[in-house]
Amino acid sequence: MLSKRIISCLDVRDGKLAKSVKFVDTKDIGDPIGQAKKYYEDGLDELVFYDITASSDRRDIMIDVVSRVAEQVFIPFSVGGGLRTVDDCSRVLLAGAEKVNVNSAAVKRPELISEASKAFGAQAVVLSMDVLHVDPSAQIPSGYEIVINGGRTPMGLDAIRWAQRGEELGAGELVVNSIDADGTKQGYELILTRLIAEAVSIPVIASGGGGKPEHLYAVLTEGKADAALVASMLHYGEYTVGEIKAYLVGRGLKIRMVN
Repeated sequence: MLSKRIISCLDVRDGKLAKSVKFVDTKDIGDPIGQAKKYYEDGLDELVFYDITASSDRRDIMIDVVSRVAEQVFIPFSVGGGLRTVDDCSRVLLAGAEKVNVNSAAVKRPELISEASKAFGAQAVVLSMDVLHVDPSAQIPSGYEIVINGGRTPMGLDAIRWAQRGEELGAGELVVNSIDADGTKQGYELILTRLIAEAVSIPVIASGGGGKPEHLYAVLTEGKADAALVASMLHYGEYTVGEIKAYLVGRGLKIRMVN
């Protein structure tokens, strides 16, 4: 059995670490470079960097911040936000990232996933999905809709179908971010995560809602996620990476521990 992974997300706005609740009321909360180094030293498995306004502002990602983070961490490091072309993805990888996260641009032009997968390998391509719970309909039978541009634009696209399409096009793993749970610290969206995990064969990273170690245990077992992404729990100093991992190991999960 593969180890479950603990991943932290650094949402960056104007070069500063930021955090929102349900994609609104975004506040600057610190230095992403320093936090990245601290989490790496504490035993984090992976790191995700999102330039959260690159897509909505229609600008390129901040490569200088990417390269500075890459200099501080020696664990898998993925980057998303404003990646629209294979050249954009190449610049991020050359700056030190090991994976690229595509989101809004891939919804608008799904070929981006296959182009990036062919260029860099599926293992380097992550499809990030921002998902909103809606009333089920013929267009969205699961009741979960894809939203892009930082939660601003609903797309009339069913999240389960989009996850399957992403896998078919060559994504190596999925980040499933529940807008409804984002920043609430009330627990992950277990139904959404499980539906997608059961619909695809690639790893699924649960995102949005983690507030205490019990939430991670629930999404990694009941939610069938391969990894859990945490932000507020670490950013506000409520838990350390070691404390989260020790709890999960104590509950019987296979987790990579560091001395």
